[in-house]
Amino acid sequence: MRKLIASIKKEFQLLIHDKVGLLLMYAMPIVLVFIITLVQDSAFKIVNDNQLEILVTNQDKGALGDSLVNILKKSGSFIVEEHNQLSEHSMQQKGIKDGKLASVFIPSNFSEAIQNNTGSVTKLILKEFGMNDDSLMIANKNTQLTIYFDPILQQNYQYTLVTNIQTILFGMENQVLIHNLFSEMGYDEIPDYIAEKLTGEQTPVVAKQASLGKKQTVVPNSTQHNVPAWSIFAMFFMVVSLGGNIVKERNSGSFVRLMTIPPSFTFTLISKMLIYLGVAMSQLLLLFSIGYSIFPLIGLPALQIPASLAQLVVVALLSGMAAVSYAVLIGTYAKTQEQANGFGAISIVIFAAIGGIWVPTFVMPDYMQTIALFSPLYWCLDGFYTLFLKNGDWNELSSSTIFLSFFVIVCQILTFVKLKFQNYL
Repeated sequence: MRKLIASIKKEFQLLIHDKVGLLLMYAMPIVLVFIITLVQDSAFKIVNDNQLEILVTNQDKGALGDSLVNILKKSGSFIVEEHNQLSEHSMQQKGIKDGKLASVFIPSNFSEAIQNNTGSVTKLILKEFGMNDDSLMIANKNTQLTIYFDPILQQNYQYTLVTNIQTILFGMENQVLIHNLFSEMGYDEIPDYIAEKLTGEQTPVVAKQASLGKKQTVVPNSTQHNVPAWSIFAMFFMVVSLGGNIVKERNSGSFVRLMTIPPSFTFTLISKMLIYLGVAMSQLLLLFSIGYSIFPLIGLPALQIPASLAQLVVVALLSGMAAVSYAVLIGTYAKTQEQANGFGAISIVIFAAIGGIWVPTFVMPDYMQTIALFSPLYWCLDGFYTLFLKNGDWNELSSSTIFLSFFVIVCQILTFVKLKFQNYL
């Protein structure tokens, strides 16, 4: 035991002298977590909280164009800047130059077209009830409301904005349609009690998050998604430090000297794994602490820690052990430090890309979702998301824990075979 403790102390001293390795394992993930979370939180707020600045050119000769502009202003989703004297092309140019992500052009026949379209529907309804005839039908006159987007705005945001404005237009057209119906039936205006019902009796839509547990205690946000994801990436990136360290010692003859004292090599290997497993746990503790205590101070959502600490510890240990085992495997098979660092770093980037760290797997093609199952980072992320986002229990964690355990065992076996073949064991 004393030899193992002495070996651990030696490996710890080597670790703290590896300034580049420490920088990659601690400073890089902290920067990544801050930057990615800030960027994604801002992106979420553009859609959910922030008001989007838009430019509007209203050339409508009727009253409905003004009504649309007023509704856009009162909706709380837009900051409207009007420039009604601009042509359609000039509006596009000004919108891009002024940094407006969207510009809305309301044509001169906007009100007339809506009145005609809804009027046609009104006449059809009345005809169905025998209250009208074909001679009174109004010719349908189409028009369109055009939205010009800055090319830098991604399509998902464009779709959200188009959907919002379509909903507003649908409400306006319904109001005009009902007004036309009452007008055709001899009313000067819609009766007050009906108007109140139309504006007040709307079916509410309540958005809630699904949960595997009985209670939904976690609110998904940019912090809950990014802190666990980039903590996993940080753990696996230890391959640059640990893998390179193993190659360096092997090429320098340290392993050969240790072979003369059989237990020493085993202790060295075990101590390396224990030290770097401790590094992985300290990375998680550091990044989770930053998410929990520092993020709220800069306006980001606080990280909500899962209620079951036992499940969190198990997933964290398995993830850390998977990262350590993979780094040892790379260090064992690589012939030079350059090979270990290059292949190790690139493979982790690939595992992260296909494993859902950068892009959610559900948006990938089916074949990519199948390939993702071979990434250890996918199963680490699945385990953390089950706890941090879904309130899952041991049953839901079974797939992640089984695969990660299998991955660790395979890496250890392959490492043992290589070392045994080279007579290091």
